[in-house]
Amino acid sequence: MDLQGKVAVVTGAGKGLGWAIAERLARDGAKVVIAEIDWASAQEKAAVLRQRKGESLAIRVNVSRWPEVQKMVAETVEKFGRIDILVNNAGILGPALSVAEYPEDQWDEVIAVNLKGTFLCCKAVLAVMKKQGSGSIVNIASVAGKEGNPNMAPYSVSKGGIITLTKTLGKELAATRIRINAVSPALLETDMAKNMSPEQRAFLTSKIPMGRLGRPEEVAAVVKFLASDEASFVTGQCYDISGGRSVY
Repeated sequence: MDLQGKVAVVTGAGKGLGWAIAERLARDGAKVVIAEIDWASAQEKAAVLRQRKGESLAIRVNVSRWPEVQKMVAETVEKFGRIDILVNNAGILGPALSVAEYPEDQWDEVIAVNLKGTFLCCKAVLAVMKKQGSGSIVNIASVAGKEGNPNMAPYSVSKGGIITLTKTLGKELAATRIRINAVSPALLETDMAKNMSPEQRAFLTSKIPMGRLGRPEEVAAVVKFLASDEASFVTGQCYDISGGRSVY
């Protein structure tokens, strides 16, 4: 229970990878805020954690909107008094289309949720962490942000931007007790993969040398390490969890 007494905010925690991360952090003692645009899902998952004798709060938030992000942070501090961990997991995939075919409004939506949302959440939470003099942020990137996936341009661009934002903030905050890192998974067994076409899913699976998709709990384990004091000398890094697909 090495996260005992820590307060963690996990965005997009109502399902899939975000829920796996929330469960893992709670299991290790953290008080977890389920920050989710789907209010019903947020309430359900927070109730599950409370039934397991953990402390949890559900907050509805659209991470691409600054007033809602500010409200999320304010409600968390009002309830728990601090924020020790932020996991920027909220994200959307967007349609599978070539750059030439991609509608501008859908491009803007993917970038707004994935990249701008990560920036806004970091910006808001850093104000709290700086006052505390400590904190850990883990951003969920993707192997697509390193290598680019065809017919997934805005998703790939947004995840590449998250990696660069992580490295930039790592340097900005290196002299503080606030650490920021990222994880870069390959395709995982989540609803995002299930909603892909069979052809797209098969193509992305074929690029993984281990020959299978990752499991959310495998990513959650690495996130938990980076969020914990065990990673006290790790900042500005991007950890691959890709079954061997990306090795740089």
